[in-house]
Amino acid sequence: MKKYTIKDIAELAGVSKGTVDRVIHKRGKVSPAALEKVTKLLEEIDYQPNLIARSLKNTKNYHICVIQPDPKIDPYWQPCTNGVNDAINEYNSFGITIDSYYFDHTDTRSFLEVNKTVLKQLPDAVLITPVFHKESIEVIKIYNANNIIVSTINDPLELNGITNYVGQDLIQSGRIAARLMEMIVPKNRTILIIHLDEVFNNSIHMQLKEKGFKNYLERLQNSKYNLKTCSLQQADLDKKLHDLLKRPNDISGIFVTTSKVYSVAKIVKDFPDLDIKIIGYDLLDENIKYLKNNAIDFLINQNPKHQAYLCITQLAEYFLFDKKIPRQKLLPIDIINSENFDGYTHN
Repeated sequence: MKKYTIKDIAELAGVSKGTVDRVIHKRGKVSPAALEKVTKLLEEIDYQPNLIARSLKNTKNYHICVIQPDPKIDPYWQPCTNGVNDAINEYNSFGITIDSYYFDHTDTRSFLEVNKTVLKQLPDAVLITPVFHKESIEVIKIYNANNIIVSTINDPLELNGITNYVGQDLIQSGRIAARLMEMIVPKNRTILIIHLDEVFNNSIHMQLKEKGFKNYLERLQNSKYNLKTCSLQQADLDKKLHDLLKRPNDISGIFVTTSKVYSVAKIVKDFPDLDIKIIGYDLLDENIKYLKNNAIDFLINQNPKHQAYLCITQLAEYFLFDKKIPRQKLLPIDIINSENFDGYTHN
């Protein structure tokens, strides 16, 4: 395939090289007729500028701040940190500084304090995991007022002030969990939906997963599952779940909407006479252990590492190459069981 230079394009379009340069780099004034000629020609030849060369001409440094839950408190976020570190290694030489700030995902005050610290930096962009819905909306408004680009991962927020979201379609994720549950749980039995160790009323991702899960099962024609929702804290889980399973019941399935599904599987193993199928999220080491032993039937991989890396990549390419940031990037919903987990954990 021929590589066209600006000179080639100028000759083909019948305009000056300066005009072509202004069109490609979107700077300076160009007549409507010349703009139409050059734009049409660029589309016909599928012109791709040398992005690396263009970035080397860019002398401005950019600052991206990543605001995420502390992986020392919740190990789910360690892959996210790994994705951020990969992006740091990739874009550091291009004049992009990426700093991470951690908060306690159970403490709204911690979240607000970290955002105050970041705002003082006046970065070019922030990547936020909006664990706290109300508080996230308020801090995003402040970032918008200071012309700071806002991207989110993990939890989508329907807010005009957000430039983009990288993550999964969480309603569809819940529907897939329900479809899997339908395959392994007898009809007309009880299924528990457990929101574990989160502030449910302030957490969008759990609500959306539950919505999708219920939406699928409640529309089935030939069966009617009894769906019960439980919001439990880790400190109370052992006693409350034990008490629930000790009673006469027809519980045959448990859907855990967070990555701490191993905590539930551990308790269910104390009741070997109960045939309870369990579905949850993410490839934590503890989850994999119970998956291998068939105590967990399916895990849905949310891929936090790729979420973080891809989100930063989109911001970096916008700053360096003026590439448009997509409004949302939905990642595949990977279904993991005891037979195929090895291919995911070694990537």
